[in-house]
Amino acid sequence: MDSLHSYVIFLPAEEKDRILSAIFGSKASLDILRFSLKHGISNKIYQKDLVKRLQYSNKTIIENLKVLTKLGVLTESMEKNESEGRTVWVKVYKLSDVGKWFALLLAEEEDLTDLEKAEILQNIFRSYVRWVKSLSEKLRVSKDVLKQIFSEEMED
Repeated sequence: MDSLHSYVIFLPAEEKDRILSAIFGSKASLDILRFSLKHGISNKIYQKDLVKRLQYSNKTIIENLKVLTKLGVLTESMEKNESEGRTVWVKVYKLSDVGKWFALLLAEEEDLTDLEKAEILQNIFRSYVRWVKSLSEKLRVSKDVLKQIFSEEMED
């Protein structure tokens, strides 16, 4: 994704599925995000596990994985596994930083470890700082002014 929104939208609990289904266009995409959350927000998920555990056809899952990857919600890679004396290549997915933000809209706070929350906070902060830096350059706001503001706000 080339541009990121520098905010997170909190949705009413009863409307999450409806709104996010509209955003992603598919309940299958939401279930893929939920699957990622259940397996750890920073952990790998395997296409074969999604096919086994979700109640969708192989075709539906693959199509939704492609869409989520194209949107930058998931990253895709290949991993070499040894199985019964054969080398097998399997597709592996992970939530991107942006994907973690979207997945958080589905998560309950107690579903995340403190380590996962800290990692998300750091990634959100880093993305926000990059956005502020870019905007400040366009508006010709000095980095020193921003550093001073940051220092003042971080004092006890």
